[in-house]
Amino acid sequence: MKIKLLPTLLHGEITVPPSKSVAHRFIIAASLAEGRSVISNLQASADILATIECMRALGTKIDFDGERAVIDGIETPAESAELDCCESGSTLRFLVPVACALGTSARFYGKGKLPHRPLTPLLDELPKHEITFDYNGTMPFGISGKLKGGKFFIGGDISSQFITGLLFALPLLNDDSEIVLTSHLQSKPYVDITLGALSEFGIEIKETKNGYFVKGSQHYKPSDTSVEGDYSQAAFFKTANALGSNVNINGLNVNSFQGDKKIVEIIEKIVYNKNGELNPFELDCSDIPDLVPILAVLGSFCNGTSYITNAQRLRIKECDRLAAISECLNKIGGDVRQTEDGLVINGKKQLVGGEVDSFNDHRIAMAMAIAATRCVKPLVINGAEAVRKSYPDFWEDYRSLGSDVQTLEN
Repeated sequence: MKIKLLPTLLHGEITVPPSKSVAHRFIIAASLAEGRSVISNLQASADILATIECMRALGTKIDFDGERAVIDGIETPAESAELDCCESGSTLRFLVPVACALGTSARFYGKGKLPHRPLTPLLDELPKHEITFDYNGTMPFGISGKLKGGKFFIGGDISSQFITGLLFALPLLNDDSEIVLTSHLQSKPYVDITLGALSEFGIEIKETKNGYFVKGSQHYKPSDTSVEGDYSQAAFFKTANALGSNVNINGLNVNSFQGDKKIVEIIEKIVYNKNGELNPFELDCSDIPDLVPILAVLGSFCNGTSYITNAQRLRIKECDRLAAISECLNKIGGDVRQTEDGLVINGKKQLVGGEVDSFNDHRIAMAMAIAATRCVKPLVINGAEAVRKSYPDFWEDYRSLGSDVQTLEN
C-alpha cells in the first residue's frame, strides 16, 4: 500500500494500543497456567496473532475476539507441533525454549527477515541440555527432546529475547536452573517486563550477580489481567508533540516496566532553547533499540548534531533499521550518517518531503509519518501496510488527528 501524507501538525486525542511486549508475555504465561485466565485490552496485530496460533498448536485453548482472550492453560502438551512465527522474533525466541520444556517435537516456520535472524545462543546452549536441533541456518527448522535443568550460559549482547524464553521455560523443569550471563545484558527493561509478567502468574525468579536463578517444579497460576498501553507506540505521538503537534495520549501506565517509557524523559530533557529550537542529544540506545527510528526523526529537527550509539542490533531487525531510517530521512532532505553502531544526525529547521520506502518495517513507516508533519511538501510512503505488525489502526488514528492520509495506487 502506498500512502501520501500532506504536511499537517496533529491535534486531538488517542488511546495508544496495548503493549505488544506485555501481551506476548501474558499470553504465554496464561497458556502455561493450570486453569483459566482472562486477558483484556489485547489487539489483533500480526505478531500477537502469531503467538496465539503457536500456543494453540502447543495445546492451549484460546478464545480470542480481537480485544479479549479467554485462555485455558495446557493440560497435555502436544507431542508434535508446527509453529508459524510469521515475522515475530519474540514468538520464535520465546517459544523455542518453551516447546523444549514441554517436550514437544516442534517445527518452526517464519517469513520475511525472521529466518535469517540469529538463534546462536539457543543453538549453542540447548543441546547441552538434551535438545536436538534440525537446523541448517534458516527456517523451517525442527527441535526434539525434553529440556533438562542446570546452568545455561547465555550472552546478553545479541537479544534479551533469549533470556525471556528461558525464563518462561525453566520454572517448568524438575530441577533448579541458573542463567549465567556471559556478557552485559542489553535491553534489560524487556527482561524486567518478563519478570513482572511471571510474577503476575505466580512464578518466582531470583536475580543474581551474573544472571537469574530459577527454582524448578514451579506452577503457573491463572490470572485475570489487562495489558497496559504501549510506550513504544506512544513514542511516535510524543515525538510529534515535541515537533509542534498537540496530541493527548491516553492508556499509559506511569509505573510501567517498559524501557521505552524513557521517551518521556528524553523529550523533557530536550527542552526548547531561547530561540524556540530543540537542543540536540547524545543517547546510548542499548536498552531502548525500538526508539531509534523515531529518535532519528526527532534529531533531524534539533538545533545541532545528535548522536545515537550502541544500537548495532538494529541491523538484524525486520530490516537494517540504521540503514533504513538514514536512507529515508536523507531522501527527504535530512542529514543522517551511519556509524558502526549508531547514527550521527545533523538537525534541520525543516525537511522537504518526497517518497520513501517502509522497508516492510512498522517502526520505519510510523517514524516517517511523524516526519511528514514537519515537511514542506507531501511525503509518500511505500509499503505503509507494514504497520499491521504492531499497530493495525495506526493510519486510522493518524487520520483522526487531522492528517490528510491519501491512499495511492501502487
